[in-house]
Amino acid sequence: MQNKSSRKGIILAGGNGTRFYPATRSISKQLLPIYDKPMIYYPISNLLLTGIRDILIITWEHEISLFQRLLGDGSQWGIRLQFAVQAQPRGIADAFIIGETFIGNDSVCLMLGDNVLYGDKISELLQIANQKQEGATIFGYYVNDPERYGVIRFDENDKPIEIIEKPPIAPSPYAAIGLYFYDNDVIEIAKQIKPSSRNELEITDVTNVYLRQNKLSVIKLGRGIAWLDTGTPSSWLEAANFIQILEHRQGLKIGAPEEVAWRMGYIDENQLLTLAEPLMKSGYGQYLKNLVKH
Repeated sequence: MQNKSSRKGIILAGGNGTRFYPATRSISKQLLPIYDKPMIYYPISNLLLTGIRDILIITWEHEISLFQRLLGDGSQWGIRLQFAVQAQPRGIADAFIIGETFIGNDSVCLMLGDNVLYGDKISELLQIANQKQEGATIFGYYVNDPERYGVIRFDENDKPIEIIEKPPIAPSPYAAIGLYFYDNDVIEIAKQIKPSSRNELEITDVTNVYLRQNKLSVIKLGRGIAWLDTGTPSSWLEAANFIQILEHRQGLKIGAPEEVAWRMGYIDENQLLTLAEPLMKSGYGQYLKNLVKH
């Protein structure tokens, strides 16, 4: 029986970004903007909404200084950011081996750096997953092209019975999104799985271990929630258009870590106003100031 513990967060922001070439020949894909904010802001904001304040960002060695210049150590948002190197693309599950010391005895949440998650009650769903200290929790999202993803197969009682990576014929329309909650056992599980035909440690193989142990929960995300995987230029542009339309119509920002940190109580009003000052010319700073005013 695992003792109740805190949860660490990991954002995997590595990869060569070859599907974005030549745009990413000199910069990480996760530093590209999705409309008005760097891509990395969106997964950070999701982890903050979960209640996670200790986050490791894994990227290439030559990219770390760029991430540090953008994000600092996280103290401006009332959190702690650390950075680690993925020397070669060994798969998503490699994040748990790289982050072993960082995770320590805690449970962990991994989010892919090119995923955007937005919608009503998303914070509530994330916190439900965070409260489950044993086993694993993943999220299923209804898509019209499930064969592009890891697909969740359910039995007649809607219980998950298999996760299949990019099947030619999908057994369901539910894709497993790039957000995973695991207990501390995930470190040893990741060490024990074998590389796939792509010579990568597949996250699907890790999740299937929990499934075979009857320790996997799946939360299906409904129509009111948007999951955007920005792994290609076209999907990246779709995400930017989505963010632009919503922000323009509502006047509210999506994926702004300053606002999330303030609303979660990680920073106070004075700290928020301080963060707003150097951002005034873009309108981003005025938005932050208006949060306090209103």
